[in-house]
Amino acid sequence: MQKFWNWVHDDSGGRVLRLEGPIDSESFWGDEITPQMFRDELYAEEGDITLWINSPGGNVFAAAEIYTMIRDYPGSVTVRIASIAASAASVVAMAGNLVQMSPTALLMIHDPSTIAMGNAKDMEKAITTLNEVKESIINAYAAKTGLSRNRISKLMSDETWLNAKKALELGFADEILFADKPKEDEPEEKPDSDPDEPDKEEGGDEEEEQKKPFKLKETDAIWQYSTKVMGQTILNRLGVSDEAAVPETGAPAQESAKTGVTDSPVEDDKPKVPVIGMDGKTEDGSVPYEILKDRLEWMK
Repeated sequence: MQKFWNWVHDDSGGRVLRLEGPIDSESFWGDEITPQMFRDELYAEEGDITLWINSPGGNVFAAAEIYTMIRDYPGSVTVRIASIAASAASVVAMAGNLVQMSPTALLMIHDPSTIAMGNAKDMEKAITTLNEVKESIINAYAAKTGLSRNRISKLMSDETWLNAKKALELGFADEILFADKPKEDEPEEKPDSDPDEPDKEEGGDEEEEQKKPFKLKETDAIWQYSTKVMGQTILNRLGVSDEAAVPETGAPAQESAKTGVTDSPVEDDKPKVPVIGMDGKTEDGSVPYEILKDRLEWMK
């Protein structure tokens, strides 16, 4: 018989099995010689195998036996679908530890078919056989894809053709050959800017200002006023009289030109409380924190 498989070696010395053309175009199932020939060639050497498939299918029983032999092989088997793995050939493809498809390849699954003749009993027997064959094929597809049996059955009944991307999505394939993979040392590309938006100059003053948080400057009137009010509030807590407080408008109550100390009456020996100016400091440059510190020292 004409063999539909061929063993070759690649440049690195690895084992390569090419399965091309119809599976068992003459006789394989029921032939004791041919399966034994395939098995002998399979185990003639050791090592991992790369199995290239380009087949429209054929005898499902021959495919089932080849599937079993490949699954039982102790080495790793990488299946590569070069062009097509249809019908029974798709069953063989499921035997690989890793299934790769060319981006232009196709995988097709469908219900098994046969030719029958005879009476009603013979037809019923043929139908029963076909149903059982279908269940056996589903076993191979389910083991590879993890899909439910009902879904696989529906895909087979619909005679589903799968391109590489769809086969990968459903789990019939693990990888797409020649697909570009991003290199680990390459930085991730940033998405392009929206072409509808005007270009912005990097490092522009306007952009930098937007990035900075809002902050009051010491020359801002709001900052001066809030600093003065907070400072005066602290001093008032120390016992400054209303007369000594600085009004929001106008000049402070009788204030010494040199010390900034009010001339308001002072009870007991409490230190006089200076008035805070708009810069948040007294005339001699002190700040409320330092005055408060002195006050606490006096109270000890």
